[in-house]
Amino acid sequence: MTADALSAAQAAFRDALIAHRLLIPMGVDGLYGRSGVFEDVIERFNLLVSRHGGNDGAEVMRFPPAINRRDFEDSGYLKSFPQLAGTIHSFMGNDRDHQALIETLLKKEDWTAGQKATQVVMTPAACYPLYPVLAARGKLPADGALVDVYSYCFRHEPSIDPARMQLFRQREYVRIGTADQVMAFRQLWVDRGTAIMSALGVPLEVDVANDPFFGRAGKMLAANQRDQTLKFELLIPITSREKPTACLSFNYHQDHFGHVWDIRTQDGGTAHTACVGFGVERIALALFKHHGFDVKAWPQAVRDQLWT
Repeated sequence: MTADALSAAQAAFRDALIAHRLLIPMGVDGLYGRSGVFEDVIERFNLLVSRHGGNDGAEVMRFPPAINRRDFEDSGYLKSFPQLAGTIHSFMGNDRDHQALIETLLKKEDWTAGQKATQVVMTPAACYPLYPVLAARGKLPADGALVDVYSYCFRHEPSIDPARMQLFRQREYVRIGTADQVMAFRQLWVDRGTAIMSALGVPLEVDVANDPFFGRAGKMLAANQRDQTLKFELLIPITSREKPTACLSFNYHQDHFGHVWDIRTQDGGTAHTACVGFGVERIALALFKHHGFDVKAWPQAVRDQLWT
């Protein structure tokens, strides 16, 4: 598929979702409202995930879509993905600055020069607020930790592809412990995730992947990530069979976050971490793509999975 054909397919699917009132356009590529039907599919899918993982004893944490700026800086995200980061700025001036702001607005000119960075940054991935919280608790118990997190996330990559939103939600299970513990967890969820999505009747494949590291040095990081099989993705064709969309990811971070926040295992070693992430909007889009826009007409086997 050529780039033009791919763009046309993405635009056509986006327009169909809008025409069926599943997505609500907001005037910026990648920014949408969601209908009640769309949200119901997501809620049903989250319940399905909980039926598979809810008996594992995970601690549930829910975070807002913003994190402490210092924690964000410490995470190393800006070193690897500066092109995706979203900072939050605000007006912090005096009366004179306010008057200048009003005059700039009246002239239809750029008013953002007077904004200054706040102490919060948009969350880039649902698990990022978790690690400093765990570090503050002290050493992990002998069996490590398992946490269920869910959050809106932001990545600055405007696109006409409805599966590449700027604000989207991630549901994650995060495992923290020894290398053996977290690797066993990741394999468990590769198997579970494949079973969940297979039961929902969508075509899929699981493949080695890499994150979109920035710049020339990023190419080496991406190659290293693939060579060490640190990341797998469950791919589903949404707007292209040649370039399917990553809907689930299975990530082994090694001891990166353990080092950053000094998270320690019971024996004093640096903790390793792994996570499984569900891109819930992408999963809903995949279901609409392969089963149609009318959820009442979806195959009964699929409806039995979600509406039970």
